[in-house]
This record gives sequence, C-alpha cells and structure tokens, in this order.
Amino acid sequence: MSNTKSNPPQERERPDEREVRAEQDRDTARELGAAGSQLSTAPREESLAALPAMGIIGWVRWFWRQLTSMRVALILLFLLSLGAIPGSLIPQNSVDELKVQTFKGLHTTVSPIYEKLQFFDVYSSVWFSAIYILLFVSLIGCIVPRTGTFVGQLRSRPPGAPKRLTRLPAYTTWRTEADPEQVREAALGMMRKRRYRAHVDGDAVAAEKGYLREAGNLMFHIALIVMLVAFALGQLFKSEGGKLIVEGDGFSNTITQYDDFKSGSLFDNDSLVPFSFTLDKFIGTYERSGPQIGTPRTYEAHVTYSEGAYGKPKKSVIKVNEPLVVDGTKVYLNAHGYAPVVSVKDGRGKEVYKAAVPLLPIDNNVTSSGAIKVLDGYRDKNGKRDQLGFQAFFVPTFAGNGKGTMFSQFPAADMPVLALNGFHGYLGPDSGLAQNVYQLDKRKMKEFKDSKGGQLKQRLLIGETMKLPDGAGSITFEGLDEWASFQISEQPASGWALTGAIGAIAGLAGSLFIQRRRVWVRAVRGSDGVTVVEMAGLGRSESAKLPEELADLAVTLNAVAPTAPGPDTDPEPDPDPDVVDASSVAPSEGAEK
Repeated sequence: MSNTKSNPPQERERPDEREVRAEQDRDTARELGAAGSQLSTAPREESLAALPAMGIIGWVRWFWRQLTSMRVALILLFLLSLGAIPGSLIPQNSVDELKVQTFKGLHTTVSPIYEKLQFFDVYSSVWFSAIYILLFVSLIGCIVPRTGTFVGQLRSRPPGAPKRLTRLPAYTTWRTEADPEQVREAALGMMRKRRYRAHVDGDAVAAEKGYLREAGNLMFHIALIVMLVAFALGQLFKSEGGKLIVEGDGFSNTITQYDDFKSGSLFDNDSLVPFSFTLDKFIGTYERSGPQIGTPRTYEAHVTYSEGAYGKPKKSVIKVNEPLVVDGTKVYLNAHGYAPVVSVKDGRGKEVYKAAVPLLPIDNNVTSSGAIKVLDGYRDKNGKRDQLGFQAFFVPTFAGNGKGTMFSQFPAADMPVLALNGFHGYLGPDSGLAQNVYQLDKRKMKEFKDSKGGQLKQRLLIGETMKLPDGAGSITFEGLDEWASFQISEQPASGWALTGAIGAIAGLAGSLFIQRRRVWVRAVRGSDGVTVVEMAGLGRSESAKLPEELADLAVTLNAVAPTAPGPDTDPEPDPDPDVVDASSVAPSEGAEK
C-alpha cells in the first residue's frame, strides 16, 4: 500500500488567505457533491449580513431559524439556570410563606424590588415562564425537521464515490492482481461485517457508519422535551403537605388533616388518594462515643396504614429516604422531636387537661421549646373561668444542677427535664387572627408570681408537679412521648422526568462518542491490466481517528487483495496542494443542536 495521507492541523490564516481557502472549499464541496453532504441533520445557519433584503415573511423565517439554533438553545438553558438561582437563595411563597414574611421584615430595602421582579415566586413568574416556553418551542422546532431529514437518510443509500478520491482527508491506494469484481465483493463483505451500511455503486463500494450519532442527538432533544413536560405537569398537578404526629395518633389523607398544604394550580382536592396511617412508635438511636457522638444511627417510624376507606391494616416502617408509597402518593419522614405528657388541675383539684404536647427542636441535641395552652374547662379556686398558658423548655438529657445551662447534652431521652413558667388570662383563640401553636401570646395574660414576688418557674422531672400560687391549681410532668413529622407528596409524571433524564444522558453520550463517517473503495483495471484499488474516508470535522480506521480497513482488504509485485507505479495524489479538511464539506458543528 502507498500514498496514505491525513490532514495536519490547520494553522491560523490571514483574512486574505481565509477568503482564498473558502473559495477552494466551495469548489471542493461542489466537486464532492452528495458524497460530502448530509453528514448531519443540523440546519445550516445563515449570517444576517449575507442575507438579501427581507420582507415580513423573510424576517419571520430568519427569527425561527435563530430560535431553533444551538446557540439560542444554549442561551435559553443558561438563562433558565440563572433564573433558578434566586429561586434557591430567596424564600419562595410556594414553599414557605412564613419565611417570606420574615425575610421581608428583615430586608425592607430590597424586598419591594424583589416583589416587582417576582423573586418570591420565581417558578411561576412571567419571565421564568417565558424562558421555559421559548426553550420548549426551540426544541420542538429543532426536532421536527431534523427527524424528517434523519428518516430520509435512513431510507436512502450511502452516496456514490466522488470522482477524485485523492481529495478526501483520508486516502490510500495500492495495486493488486485480483480482479476488480473480486475486490469490490471482498470490500462489500468486509464493510457489512464491520456494521457499515454498504452497497456497490458503479466501480466503487460506498459505505457509511455512525447513524446512531444523529439518533443520539434526536434522543437528547426529545428527552429534554419529556423532562420539560414532566416538570410542568408536576408543578400544575402536584400536592404537598406536612403533618406532625405524636405516637399513638393518626392521619387521614384529607385537606383538613394537614398542618400545611400546597398544591398546583390545576390540582383537584377530590383527587387525593384515600389512605390513612397511625404512628405506632418512633425509634431513634444515636452514636454514643467518638467524634460523631450524637449522630443519628436509626431513624424509623413504625406505622400501621390502610388503603382506601375500608382497606386492611398493614404494617410498615418509614425511614429517611425510604418513604411509604400508597398509589403514587409518598409519605416521607422529615423530622423528629419529643412531646412531654402533662396534666393540669384547676383550683378545685379537677383535672381539666391532659395531653402530649409537641415541642420544636432548636438544636441537634433536640433541646426543644414550645407552649402549653389550656383553653377550656379551667376555673380558679373561686370557680371563675380562666385560661392558662405555659412557656415550656425541654431537654432530653439534662447535665444536672450546677453542670451547665438548661440545654440538652445528648439527643436521646436519658434524663428528660421540663422547665415551665406559667401565665393566666386571655389567650385570644377567638380573636380571628392566626396563632402559632408553639408560641404563647402574652399580651393579655398575667404572669404567675412565686412567694418572693418573682417569676414562677420550675424544672420538672417525670412525675414531678409545679404548684400554682393562690390555689390556682397545678401542672404535672406525667411522661414522655415522641413525635415525627411527615411530608405527604403526590408528584405526577415524576417517572417520566426520570425517564427523560436517563434518555438525555444516553443520547448525549451517543452524540459525543459515536462518529459519523463514510468510506469508499474503488477498484478499476489499469492500462497495464493490473487492478488499482483506492480507499478514501470522509467524516465530520472531529473524526480524528478516521485515518486510523481507514488504515485498519485497508490492511484487512489488502489481505484478500494483496499488493502486486513489481515497481511502484501507483497513481500520484492530486498535485493540488490544498488538502480538503472534512469541515469544508460537512455542515458546521455550530449549527447543530
């Protein structure tokens, strides 16, 4: 074999050299004809400066081509990612309205600006929706024509060989004593064995490989559309709510049972999946030594649930990232805390209140705070109706008197202590204003005083009682329960979103690692009766391994049609010093999406 060549990297050219080069490339492209075209389904981009004067229809076409180009799609994706930044850093009304109000109170200067820019409702804002829709249209506008082009390519045969194979970027030739028909037959069998689509066209075998590259491109775009549609459906039809449940209590999946509930704009409350569950027991264990002391090791909520109104009870365990799934609705375990069981007696010694009161953790050792409210049934020693309120501070593991402040030393309930200070008066339950169940509104309440006139407060162990002054009654720390917080979510089309993500990764991998290339093998009898074999390859501009692949094919074919003995009389390559790069005959990569 002889006369094997491949193109060296091009050096930077001056403007006048680029003009000459471009003209030569156009001449080469015209000469190669169909052999150098349709290596990609991407549309060619047109420069605005090169366009003639356009009317309205012309401008619409130009705008459509720009919208469906790779450049604009990347810009839209970049804008979409930029738009998600304020949605991640700034509290959102759709997630937590209380945090939004707190943020507005702390940042009075920027909050009006954020309000006008819709930064508190990023994902439902006009500008975010516009980017989302434009990206969607861009992808659709790209996929439809490219799919048609690709299907046409699959139905057609590889184009015939150019007249001058020497002008292709990878080329080799040799002389053999085998007949041209034998060489072409051997080349056809070799190409098909290597999974090329091949056929005999005149005096040459035309073969092509790498169609899955374009299939990967289309799969990537279609997967992006599937993901966009899935996310849109998920936002429109989703429902999400939270519920705090104390051991022994239960939950039924109805709107009134939620502590907080959010849903998409098209969600129907009647579409909630009917089920219920009871928190039988919460089990939490923690690391007791070493550098990770206090780190949770076991976080399990043991529940009994039933599907539908009359479903058979079933046992299950909900763990972190291992939700309970009931007909597409997922119940996640979010948080855990303690609920001291307290009983309250009035001035006449009658028990008027007994319940497990959930307190909210304020640190990793489950130091907790909250409020105990006695709204009904309480009377003082004179029989007068009144209301009681207690500020509660709880630690599951108390260090002991004189051994630090009233903060927990460990998250497990090794030595639970409940600290209380009491108030009486009007709690404001019927004022018409929303109240936080974990905070005490003391504006219309009076503080209980001890015998010295100071604030009445006391630390209680389980079984201990705090007496209220002037025969006002007492409160007893009866025991300790645990609570768990659950998030109940219904997210439609989440499976489609996952499928789209997997498809996008697979399509992107195919479009990056599969190379589209064409190979031609020409066998003709020379004037001296010896067969001249020419092999040439053409690929996209990034097909750096094309010369190596062509060399491997040539070695395989040469074993069937060996080089003829005698002096080297192979035809010389085209004396034209300009070697054609694949990029001169393949569509520009910048036009592809």
